[in-house]
Amino acid sequence: MHYAHKSGTMKNKDEEFRLFSLFSGCGGLDVGFAGLDGHNSCALDRGNNFQSIFANDVYTPSCRSYAENFEAELVNDPSKVCKEDHICLDGDITEVSFKKCSKNPDVITGGFPCQDFSMTRGGEQNGRKGIKVKRGKLYCHFVRALSQFQPPIFVAENVKGLVSANKGEAFKTIKEDFRHLNERWDEVKKEYKDIENQSNGPESYELIFSEVVNFANMGVPQNRERLIIIGVRKDLYSEKAERAVEELKKCLIQGDDTLRKWPLTPLEVFEGKDLNKLQDEYEKIMKSYEDYIKNPKTDYQEKYLENTWSEYNFNIWEDYIHLNRTKSQLSLDFSKDEIIKAHRKKLKELGYLGEPLKNKDYPDGSNEIMREQDRIKERMARIPPDENYKFVEGTEHSVKGLMSNVYKRIHPLKPAYTVIARGGGGTWGYHYKQDRQKMTNRERARLQTFPDNFYFEGKNGEVRRQIGEAVPPLAGYRIAELIKNILDKLKY
Repeated sequence: MHYAHKSGTMKNKDEEFRLFSLFSGCGGLDVGFAGLDGHNSCALDRGNNFQSIFANDVYTPSCRSYAENFEAELVNDPSKVCKEDHICLDGDITEVSFKKCSKNPDVITGGFPCQDFSMTRGGEQNGRKGIKVKRGKLYCHFVRALSQFQPPIFVAENVKGLVSANKGEAFKTIKEDFRHLNERWDEVKKEYKDIENQSNGPESYELIFSEVVNFANMGVPQNRERLIIIGVRKDLYSEKAERAVEELKKCLIQGDDTLRKWPLTPLEVFEGKDLNKLQDEYEKIMKSYEDYIKNPKTDYQEKYLENTWSEYNFNIWEDYIHLNRTKSQLSLDFSKDEIIKAHRKKLKELGYLGEPLKNKDYPDGSNEIMREQDRIKERMARIPPDENYKFVEGTEHSVKGLMSNVYKRIHPLKPAYTVIARGGGGTWGYHYKQDRQKMTNRERARLQTFPDNFYFEGKNGEVRRQIGEAVPPLAGYRIAELIKNILDKLKY
C-alpha cells in the first residue's frame, strides 16, 4: 500500500514517514512520533517509524534542547532550511521559504503559538484577542506549509481556549482554512509572498478530529486539556481508512479505559513504584500535616478539617478510590489487580519503574531542588495537598492570589493540575511533601511524561518554560500510533 504526494511521488508504507514539525518547542510531541536519536535508552525511543526532517521554534533554549536530544543540526539561517534533512531552525518561520525544500513531508505537526488564544488571562478585556492580532495569525504559516507540501495528514495542537476565543470565531475561521485551503487564500498570499501553489490549487483537508482532549485519559499523571485538530487530505481519504479514523476518535476521547477511570498518580511517577508498594510513604506524607490541620485558625481551615481531612483514613488504596471516583462510580468497576497491572505497565513504558527521583542526579541539573525564602517555606508547610493560597488566608501567612494554582500543592494520589510554563508569585507548582516547596524541573518533566534521558538546555526558568509548553510525549506517542495506522490505509 502506498499513496501519492501532490507532486505525484509514491510512498511505500514500509518506508519511514517524514515528519515536518512547526512551532516545535523542545520536541514533546516529536518524541512520540520520532523517538530520540541521541539518548536512546528510554522506553519511548522506538518512536513510530517517523523521521524528523525539520523542526522550528523562536525560543533558543527550546531549539538547543531539540537539537541535543534529536541530534538535529541547529541553524539560525532560514535560507538553509529544507536544503538538508534533520534541521532545527532557531528562528522565525515567517522567513522560511518552503518551496526550496527538496522533500515533501508525510505529516506536518505543530502547536502554533497559543498565548493570544489562552483563557488564562480571563478574556479579551485582559488581553486575549486571538485571531485579531498578528501573533494569533501565525497559524497561517501552518496553512501555508499545508498548501505548499500537501501532506497526506496533519496534526495541530493548541490550548482549549482557542475554541472560545473571539466568541468562537477564531476556531471557526481556522477550521474553515484547513477544510478549504482556497478560501480567503488571496488574503493570505498578500501577506506571505513566498507561497507557490500547485497548478490546480491546493487540495483541501477532511477534519477527522477537532476536539479538546484530556491527556490524563492516556496515562499522563496530569489533568491537561488541549485542543487537537487532525486533517486528512480529501483526495486520499478512503473507506479503508474509516475504521482507523474511528479508532483514533475513540482513543483520543476515551483514552485507556482503565487509566481514564483510575489514573496514574504523581506519587507513582516520582517514586517509580505502583500503589501497592507505597503505603508507608503515602501515610508519612499525609500525617506530616496533622499538627497544623488539627489546630485550625480560620473558618476555611475548620471546614477543611471537618469536610475533607476527616474523609482520609491514610490507607493508600481506600483514599485513592475515594479521591478519584466520580459520583456515578459508587464501587470499583475494575479489580485492584487490573489497576495495578495497568499502572505498572505504564510506569515501565515511561522508563520510571524502579527509578525513584529522590536524590537522583541528571547531567542537565534538572532535579536540583531550588532554594526558597523562609517565609515561603513557612507558608507552604501549612498548605496541605490539593490546597492553595486560600488555606492560609486570614493568617500571618496570607498572600494575594488571582488564580487557583497560586501556591497550590499537587496531591500524591490525584492527577496533577496542569503544569504551566511561566509566571511568578507562587505559580511554579508545588510538591506534595510538607517539607518541600517548588517541584524540580525533572519532577515537572515526569508529570509531562518526558523520558528521563531527555535533557534540557537552559536555566531553571527557561527549562520550566520548555516543559510547560510541551505536549506530553506519552500523548504524542499514542497520537503517532493512530496517525501511522491511518497513513497505512490511505488510498494511492
